Amino acid sequence: MSASTDQTTATDAAAARTAVEHHWQGVWERLGLFTARDDGSAERRYLVTMFPYPSGDLHMGHGEVFALADVLARYWRMRGYDVLFPIGWDSFGLPAENAAIRRGESPAVYTSDNIATQAASIRRYGVSFDWTRRFHTSDPEFYRWNQWIFLRMVEQGLAYRAASSVNWCPQDGTVLANEQVVSGRCERCGTPVVRRDLVQWFFRITDYADRLLDDMALLEGRWPDRVLTMQRNWIGRSTGARVRFAVVGPVPPEGSDDGVPAAREGAAPSDVVVFTTRPDTVPGVTFLAVAPDSDLADRLCAPEQRAAFEAYRELVRAATEIERQATDRPKTGVPLGASVRHPVTGAVVPVWAADYVLPGYGTGVVMGVPAHDERDAAFAQVHGVGVGDASLMPELDPARPGAFDGVAWAEPAVSYRLRDWLLSRQRYWGTPIPIVHCGACGEVPVPDDELPVVLPDLRGADLTPRGVSPLAAASEWVDVPCPRCGGPGRRDTDTMDTFVDSSWYFLRYLSPTFTGGPFDAEDARRWMPAVRYVGGVEHATGHLLYARFMQKVLRDLGLVDDVEPFAAVTNQGQVINEGRAMSKSLGNGVELAEQLDAYGSDAVRLTMVFAGPPEEDIDWADLSPAGAERFLARALRLARDVTSSPGADPAGGSATLRRVTHRTVRDVEGLLEGLRFNVVVARVMELVNAARRTLDGAAGGGRSASGGGRPEAGGGREGDDGGPGDALTGAADPAVREAAEVAAILLSLVAPYTAEEMWAALGRGPSVAAAPWPEVDPALLVESTTVAIVQVDGRVRDRLDVPLDVSDDELLGLAAASPAVERALAGRAVTRTIVRAPGLVNLVTR
Repeated sequence: MSASTDQTTATDAAAARTAVEHHWQGVWERLGLFTARDDGSAERRYLVTMFPYPSGDLHMGHGEVFALADVLARYWRMRGYDVLFPIGWDSFGLPAENAAIRRGESPAVYTSDNIATQAASIRRYGVSFDWTRRFHTSDPEFYRWNQWIFLRMVEQGLAYRAASSVNWCPQDGTVLANEQVVSGRCERCGTPVVRRDLVQWFFRITDYADRLLDDMALLEGRWPDRVLTMQRNWIGRSTGARVRFAVVGPVPPEGSDDGVPAAREGAAPSDVVVFTTRPDTVPGVTFLAVAPDSDLADRLCAPEQRAAFEAYRELVRAATEIERQATDRPKTGVPLGASVRHPVTGAVVPVWAADYVLPGYGTGVVMGVPAHDERDAAFAQVHGVGVGDASLMPELDPARPGAFDGVAWAEPAVSYRLRDWLLSRQRYWGTPIPIVHCGACGEVPVPDDELPVVLPDLRGADLTPRGVSPLAAASEWVDVPCPRCGGPGRRDTDTMDTFVDSSWYFLRYLSPTFTGGPFDAEDARRWMPAVRYVGGVEHATGHLLYARFMQKVLRDLGLVDDVEPFAAVTNQGQVINEGRAMSKSLGNGVELAEQLDAYGSDAVRLTMVFAGPPEEDIDWADLSPAGAERFLARALRLARDVTSSPGADPAGGSATLRRVTHRTVRDVEGLLEGLRFNVVVARVMELVNAARRTLDGAAGGGRSASGGGRPEAGGGREGDDGGPGDALTGAADPAVREAAEVAAILLSLVAPYTAEEMWAALGRGPSVAAAPWPEVDPALLVESTTVAIVQVDGRVRDRLDVPLDVSDDELLGLAAASPAVERALAGRAVTRTIVRAPGLVNLVTR
């Protein structure tokens, strides 16, 4: 066949697939099969999947997560549940804005176009989303509720504005939350992050640290262990003590010794407060080390040390937190020219600024105890500080009640690694912060009846990041009267982090057109918590943590009843290629659209699901969508070859095939509940092959598909291909119809278009997606047969499905009649037989 003929054939096949897909998309939409009923007629199940960014067409990661989630949605509907499985777009943020800037387009236009592109691709992919719930977060009708929630948090003291040293991405020209810094780099563009002092808006997530930790007990066994571990480590609760060291000489200014108001912490302004998990090592303290980029270091610095300190601080700010905490990094520091009094010995202890101390943990100060800490010992050796006393104070065990009774310089305390959520962004494409700054009134909330504060149309304006929000230049938008006094005011020109959108979007799905609040509380009571969330583990300390926080805030506001938003979480693995993450620079990228064009949606979906357990990575180079395509064609041929009538009683058909069919349904139910979707595919392959052999009247076994790798490798389950007790074989066998119908139902979870074609070929309607889950006959689950191994000279030559009560003579006769055994003997005489009914026959020729 010529290349041009091959191309014509491929083009014709693609056109035929497209026609089939369009047809069934229309049927699903016309019948409203995937729209949640929400009428109380069935138990509700809410399934939430990863919220896609519309910065381009769907990628391979979308293909995987959508295919996996759709298995559950379709299965639950067949089991009779009322399923809510919605779709929307996280359409604000840096990816879309940066792409629009590169193209010279408006982010609004660029984003809208990409949403349309992705929506078309999702429909093509056959995902059973409820499209009546769709929305995108850059719609003012969505982000007005971001602003409403923000204002409620301002009222509760959970949103505040403060000066802070923040993570700054020079490339994107905006601040980043700690959760958006990965190994010292911006998670979006990979640029090294630097520190910068800015006045920013924060959410007080630290007020919920204990609840976020303690409520994980509700999630044990339902969320992945690694996600819970990552969140525990990120929150980083440590039990210890605050130890006070009195400053020798001039005291720091009134207010704060550790970056937190003194009144809140209870520390005198003449003290330096240190948090430690080992108060028993206080006798060994020979120096204090302060974070160079903390306010305390600046206040403690003596005039004669100012120049050296500021030069050192600038060097430290160029390093990432990961670099600063590296164990093999040289221990640098400068003396601050300040001293404190040792609370036990009374000795004068010097205070240093050292880069291995971070301002975000504890009080930003650590005790230098060289006798008990290798890091402190290394610092002391480099800078000539004494080693100190190695004795301990065991009575100061923070875990013991009353351990600090009568100790004036220490008190039990808890510290957290978690910092407040920094949500200000100096970018255009985000939710405007609904605050007006007034010279007379200060920070004034925009009244609820003036929401939403809509982004101005800056089409044609230069949105390139320059360190301040492009909104600052939109004077007609910025300059407004103060809502309180009517005097001149200026809108806040920062926009909200897009994690604000994704911290509660799953609740808006419940009431996408509701105008009385962010969502209808009654809708939340009916549907929440979501039964399962499906998304990547990279969201563990970002979206998933923020969603848990926001759920608790909204619960405190009386809007929801549930403590947690997601009852269970499934993390899908990453789709890689040739052992590495896909990258244009590596030249190993694979486009989902290209795979859909080449093989069709069903083959790509089946390949994704069959590749392995959901949580494992998928290496596309090792997979075979072409093999999946061949299997799907084989399944469709099976359905088309059935000649028995719809509704024919299968009881008169092949007993062996019926046992395979019913055992398959039973096995698949357990596999689906255990999220072993790849093995589900293997079981369907076995069922199709068993039905094919029965239809063809064939004997002989085949290897069992195990789930994973290449779909064309799947064969029938060993021994399930015929045998004693079969009453009828061939296309008219009603057991073959039963098997084909069950195969179509099971296959619809993974390859919906092929399954619909099978269902139609079998004379069923209107859609396999509306079919009920197959019922299992318990009598057919009873093991009345087993697999006998047939050997010739010790080598396996066949496997036979035989009754459990088969006699030795009967088993030997069946083995001798096997064509595979006859070929293996090749006319040689059998000199000895070993028969162990019902499991083994060995024919010995030498």
